Amino acid sequence: MKKNILSLLFIVLTLPIYSQHNYVKYVKPIIGTQRMGHVYPGASAPFGMVQLSPDTDTIPYSVSGKYNPEVYKYCAGYQYDDKTIVGFSHTHFSGTGHSDLGDFLVMPTVGKLQLNPGTADKPLSGFRSSFTHTNETAEAGYYKVKLDDDNILAELTASNRVGFHQYTFPKSDEAHIILDLMSGIYNYPEKNVWTYVRVVNDTLITGYRQTNGWAKNRIQYFALSFSKPFLSYGSKNFEDKQVYRGFWGKFNQTKNFPEISGKQLRMHFDFKTENQEKIKIKLALSSVSMSGALQNLTAEIQHWNFDSVVKQTQDLWEKELSKIEIEGSNELKENFYTAMYHSFLAPTTYMDIDGKYKGLDQEIHQAKGFTNYTTFSLWDTYRALHPLFNILQPKRNNDMAHSMMKHYEQSAQKMLPIWSHHANDNWCMSGYHSVSVVADAILKNVYTGDPIKALEACVATAKKLNYEGIGDYIDKGFIPAEKSGISVSNTLEYAYDDWAIAQLAKKVNRQDVYEEFMRRSGNWKNNFDKSSGFMRPKLADGTFKKEFDILSTHGQGFIEGNSWNYSFFVPHDPMGLIAIMGGQKSFTQKLDKLFSMNLPDTFFAETEDITRDGIIGGYVHGNEPAHHVAYLYNWTNQPWKTQEKIRTILKMQYKPTPDGLGGNDDCGQMSAWFIFSSLGFYPVAPGSNDYAIGSPSVDYAKLNLENGKSFEIKVLNQSDKNIYVSNMTLNDKPLSKYFITYEDIMKGGTLKITMSDQPEK
Repeated sequence: MKKNILSLLFIVLTLPIYSQHNYVKYVKPIIGTQRMGHVYPGASAPFGMVQLSPDTDTIPYSVSGKYNPEVYKYCAGYQYDDKTIVGFSHTHFSGTGHSDLGDFLVMPTVGKLQLNPGTADKPLSGFRSSFTHTNETAEAGYYKVKLDDDNILAELTASNRVGFHQYTFPKSDEAHIILDLMSGIYNYPEKNVWTYVRVVNDTLITGYRQTNGWAKNRIQYFALSFSKPFLSYGSKNFEDKQVYRGFWGKFNQTKNFPEISGKQLRMHFDFKTENQEKIKIKLALSSVSMSGALQNLTAEIQHWNFDSVVKQTQDLWEKELSKIEIEGSNELKENFYTAMYHSFLAPTTYMDIDGKYKGLDQEIHQAKGFTNYTTFSLWDTYRALHPLFNILQPKRNNDMAHSMMKHYEQSAQKMLPIWSHHANDNWCMSGYHSVSVVADAILKNVYTGDPIKALEACVATAKKLNYEGIGDYIDKGFIPAEKSGISVSNTLEYAYDDWAIAQLAKKVNRQDVYEEFMRRSGNWKNNFDKSSGFMRPKLADGTFKKEFDILSTHGQGFIEGNSWNYSFFVPHDPMGLIAIMGGQKSFTQKLDKLFSMNLPDTFFAETEDITRDGIIGGYVHGNEPAHHVAYLYNWTNQPWKTQEKIRTILKMQYKPTPDGLGGNDDCGQMSAWFIFSSLGFYPVAPGSNDYAIGSPSVDYAKLNLENGKSFEIKVLNQSDKNIYVSNMTLNDKPLSKYFITYEDIMKGGTLKITMSDQPEK
């Protein structure tokens, strides 16, 4: 899902140099401040299954049976403004506006055993601890913080499937490590369906957790190994008394009992420690079984050398970040490589080391010839993240498309994913944008599967008559406002997706499907009200809804946006949009007004996902539907205005400061926009091979492609004032249009762009 406008902290990094370039040193993992905490600061490998990070509070999802708005800022579990940490959990989302996960929270303590986290205003009342940012470090693949109340240094790193903890204790006869199986993100008492723990020996435990949350049916297995044998252990079940409890009462299950189960469990493991003694933990995940988790544990980290794993993981990050080498200011590099870091956090690996994974049908499957991925925030990421992967991560994007096809095969609804994670589809947001990702991968020769079967899956998804108004959309060419609160945005997004399907059909010579979906792709016109010049809800009788406010984001037929932003959402047919809006002069004037108008706070007060930080005039960059809009001037006789607007957005919406990002990162979409736009081009309509030219902010960039070739971007006369493109050549041949193609990039070469402080009119 999304979002809120994310205010963020970039923590200063002090990484050792592990490679020639050391791009990792520029990465500043961002942490939410104020209301938004949607990017976690913890440790993970690129696209890792484990996303190990601190959680700073445990506030409930609901209070008195009603949604608690304060929980929104804990989408990633961490809030920079908080002064306490409750523990370190192993699964998180990066930059989303709805949440889940937070599995298997671990917390070290000393002193009297406490199995309640306590409260933020009285941290000593529980096992949480105070901390300060002075004693906190966040790096790609590494996190460190001093837990002040217990004088414990906590350090985290991770491989793909294993979280690695290192805790440095003071001298104590009462040292404990808490394993909280009831804690979670967006939590409520009924979310835990069941938890189970088996103590195998004095250093190894296994178990699982089943939850009913954003993912309705989710089971996460784990295997946990201690570097030092514990002296004793115990548990407490915090659930209300059950009517039926069986005959387990003949055992004392609270102390040294090796098989514990229940809905609300916390475990403790007890040690004696010397001063500065390190106790280490490895916790591996699996979607398949406890034995699968144990297999992942023993395969990925076979030793207890914490520093070695830090180096190994940071070397992986260095390899990924080196896919683009740039020159520019340190501020630009911090923004750029942080954006690359965010772009390579998700989607996440979702299979064991042996290729087994749990499918959407809740059965165990074997991945053959591909890595299975999950965490597909497709309403966001189809726009720029997956197109970026087609250039920088084609092998991974191929695997992701294969994962989506397996999702389709296992789906009871026979649909490609909408927003899927952990063997579930949570059905969040609108459109069926997986068809864009799959089609774009095929059109760019990235996908290695059967394109005919992929087309069948796309068509079946687009013809699911009982899903989100698709039946009315097919019959009427629009979705009646009486039947859907997001009727207009659904129609617009379906129209774009249908165009993507048509392009795929054309490639595989299915002319009948091509013609059908090209007709459907024109349905956006049915919601355009020529009298007002805006997209507008239409009633079932074909008349436009009378009560209509083009500025409001609430109750106007749009999801997370208003008519001003959505009226430009026709990425597949800009020329048609320009014509229907009255021609180039009228169109450019309307675009100008979008960026210069005043949008009072009252018009988005009821929308949790939009705040002032991400808005320029009436343009909402902090939310995805308008991400292509600044590039639309390229279809007019004033392309220099695209260049002007892009530089304004780059400067205002991305900063290496605590409030540095103007919106939720949404699993990398905001960051992918920054990467493309900093390089100087953008995929306005994924499914097309064209990229619209903007205004590059780098001095130089080299894209190191998987095919062994490289694509260089050389920017001459670059400065904060020289924001206009005066001349372009590709491989020393003049470019007469403000576009380059996918083929231009992938066959390697050099794009030279000369900048000026005066627009080329």
